[in-house]
Amino acid sequence: MAYSLDFGALAEYAPVFAKGVAITVELIAVGGTLGVALGIACAWVRTQGPKLLRPLVSLYVELIRNTPFLIQLFFIFFGLPSIGVSLTEMQAAILAMVVNLGAYAAEIIRAGIEATPRGQFEAGSSLAMSRFQTFRYVVLAPALQRIWPALSSQIVIVMFGSAVCSQIAVEDITFAANFIQSRNFRAFEAYIVATLLYLVLALALRQLMRLLGTAIFPRRRAAR
Repeated sequence: MAYSLDFGALAEYAPVFAKGVAITVELIAVGGTLGVALGIACAWVRTQGPKLLRPLVSLYVELIRNTPFLIQLFFIFFGLPSIGVSLTEMQAAILAMVVNLGAYAAEIIRAGIEATPRGQFEAGSSLAMSRFQTFRYVVLAPALQRIWPALSSQIVIVMFGSAVCSQIAVEDITFAANFIQSRNFRAFEAYIVATLLYLVLALALRQLMRLLGTAIFPRRRAAR
């Protein structure tokens, strides 16, 4: 018996998909911003920060990069309450995304920093800047410029990874598709729509990151 597609059966669930898109956008907006900030902080520690903190940051980076995101999410949502730290579904999802992206971003940014010519560090020292000031005003911007495409791609990957947050009842796009197919049994249509929504969000996010990079690093635009 041939299967007949019926996307009309999803029409009444449009608000469910709309809410899923909004939640997914919120996850990546908050998680992405804080994750990159954490990555910058960790990259600074690993390259120029206090030596006492470097082993701790290295342990964090290796631990997160070598364990599944789903396990990290479950640890935060189901594990932390056992020590008295209770989080809502959204709070746990955002925290997991921040922790995950922070580790990957730290390594990407560290690579950009280590590619910085030694002369730039010496220039900062000659201006009587502290190591942190040299990092902030002299090193960070060129480093981010070098690794911006890789960092942008990692943020998109984290957005895709957010789909597993539906496992703790975060009402994102994947949750919406699961909910709809459990009601009308049109799984094929529901997941086609979910796939297209993720595709559109990924393309939009890549374009946004490209425009943001052009705004932050005007020299890139001038060099084209």
